[in-house]
Amino acid sequence: MQQVISVWVRDPRIQKNDFWHAYIDYEICLHTNSVCFTKKISSVRRRYSEFVWLRQKLQANSMLMSQLPELPSKNPFFSLNNAQQIAERMKGLQKFLEQILESPLLLSDSCLHLFLQSQLSVSNIEACVAGRTTYSVVQAVQRSGLRRFHSEENLQRDVRMSCDSDSDSPESGNPEHKLQGSTSKAKRKASLDLIGTSQEKMLSCSSGST
Repeated sequence: MQQVISVWVRDPRIQKNDFWHAYIDYEICLHTNSVCFTKKISSVRRRYSEFVWLRQKLQANSMLMSQLPELPSKNPFFSLNNAQQIAERMKGLQKFLEQILESPLLLSDSCLHLFLQSQLSVSNIEACVAGRTTYSVVQAVQRSGLRRFHSEENLQRDVRMSCDSDSDSPESGNPEHKLQGSTSKAKRKASLDLIGTSQEKMLSCSSGST
């Protein structure tokens, strides 16, 4: 069977640290049948500075490679309210990941796997890879909750319908869909949230801070 690795960078969201400081993070959706990955479907959120960190780590760890793909350049005039700038950056981040995932050498890097398939911060990724955590790389990936894509069918449907969507909250769905089966939908959402919260608590207890 031919091995396929598909990755999407989508759903930009503004996150606020406080009243004065905000940033945008992006959802990274991965869908693969490759034996290189512990999970075949995953979804995490990362910000631009974390992509910069990833490239630096991959460059340092892959001394046999002369040059890694470039990230979209950092624009000093980048605006959180400029849709065109956000779309261009998002496209550049996806292209970067697509090129990275074509390299068998880089696919063996644990930093890449934790970046793509865990919710660990970059400092905790470094600690995990260095063996300074109570959990392994595989355990960190396995404990990362799937909040969006709990089935392959949901991933494929969502990618087709909203690759450039700016929100995936229940309130953003169409009104007809909300009216049909609202009770069962609420139960499913509560169940998924409970699973995700439980998994995050397990990881937090193991690591001390994530």
